[in-house]
Amino acid sequence: MNRFCLLFLLFCLPLVSRSADRPNVLFIAIDDLNHWVTHLGRNPQAQTPNIDRLAKMGTTFRNAYCAVPACEPSRCAIMGGRRPWTTGCYKNGHKWKRYQPAGDGLSAQFLDAGYRVYGAGKIYHSMAYHESEWTDYMSREGLNSNGPGVEKNDGYHNDKVHPNLKDEDLMDWHTTDYCIKRLQEKSDKPFFIACGLFKPHLPFVVPRKYYDAFPIESIQLPPHIENDLADIPPAGVKMANPNGDHAKFLKSGRWKAAIQSYLATCAYTDMNVGRLLDAVEQSPQKDNTIIVLWSDHGWSFGEKEHWRKFAVWEEPTRVPFIWVAPGTTMAGSSSTRPVDLMSVYPTLCALTGVDKPKHVVGHNIIPLLKNPKAGWKFPAITTHGRGNHAVRTETHRYIRYANGDEELYDERKDPYEWKNLARLDGSIDLKKRLVKWLPKKEKPQRKIHKTKK
Repeated sequence: MNRFCLLFLLFCLPLVSRSADRPNVLFIAIDDLNHWVTHLGRNPQAQTPNIDRLAKMGTTFRNAYCAVPACEPSRCAIMGGRRPWTTGCYKNGHKWKRYQPAGDGLSAQFLDAGYRVYGAGKIYHSMAYHESEWTDYMSREGLNSNGPGVEKNDGYHNDKVHPNLKDEDLMDWHTTDYCIKRLQEKSDKPFFIACGLFKPHLPFVVPRKYYDAFPIESIQLPPHIENDLADIPPAGVKMANPNGDHAKFLKSGRWKAAIQSYLATCAYTDMNVGRLLDAVEQSPQKDNTIIVLWSDHGWSFGEKEHWRKFAVWEEPTRVPFIWVAPGTTMAGSSSTRPVDLMSVYPTLCALTGVDKPKHVVGHNIIPLLKNPKAGWKFPAITTHGRGNHAVRTETHRYIRYANGDEELYDERKDPYEWKNLARLDGSIDLKKRLVKWLPKKEKPQRKIHKTKK
């Protein structure tokens, strides 16, 4: 071997070693999963043993909130590292690729850093992605996110039954399979595996065995009160849309049935999370793999006469948010500090040593991963449409709408947000402090382009 070759090897070997030693990332994105997971205690009917198992492995955030309560802009914000008021991607139908150029996404940074970067299922909207940002992305050819013969309102506004549906009839089963295979691959490069699970997104239909744990006669409605919209300003009532889904459910009597179907669909998702965790446990990389699980937003089931996402109250904005970071997180820990999902991009970069682009906003939450009770001065901020924002601290939620309407809730005394304090004289100073977190400038909102949710 000549001198040049020897010097080349001596120079390159340490680089290969450092690359191989960098932590891997398993990135679990779940669609429409609200805070009805057992470990958060919001709904006593929830049965999510595998998501709870993950929470016991690391740190769960009990006050975690989405950036946007809608699929497309939420994922654009999380994966692109920019707030909606910076990009203009506010709602479903704002084609996310218009607002996030190729090369800016989270996956692109890991690819540039030498990672094997794999994606499957719904990471961005409708399983679209920038091809240049991934080593490989699972094909959806021949796969169906809902299952054969399943239609949009099944399990929601109708009681259509699909008795022969099997686990593998849904895309999530194959998405999980794909990610498990990537976990099992041997390589001298670290991996970034993004697993995007569609369920529990509508339709609320999964194999019938998942309904067995939720008999309809045992289903409880979520805590709610009559005339909850009485102290809500006009902009909030418009966002609640009480004459939409809520009026339909009161007329049809299917309120409990929809909840049963949602709980069963969550149980199906929990099963797939369990399959992923089993694969991690069996992997030689288990002690060097960061796991982060998040949902793009919450979901309402009649609270404030509102259903679905598309609002800035607690139910449609609060999400499960769990981190397992070997050497950083402590098993079974939890934090009540308010965080939002804009923290995902900067925190993953910081944990792995991957360069964070200058455009990325959001707060690095490593101090809270190390010490969940550490001091934290930042609120969580959620935006739905230009000018409509919620500021969530550990104790309060402040909402300001584009027309200036306001809501204020004391979450310690009123966790279901039944009493709007915004008009009380004693709230003026608190509102002044919270409104300072809102943007001074906001991008215009473009006309909505029709798209699937």
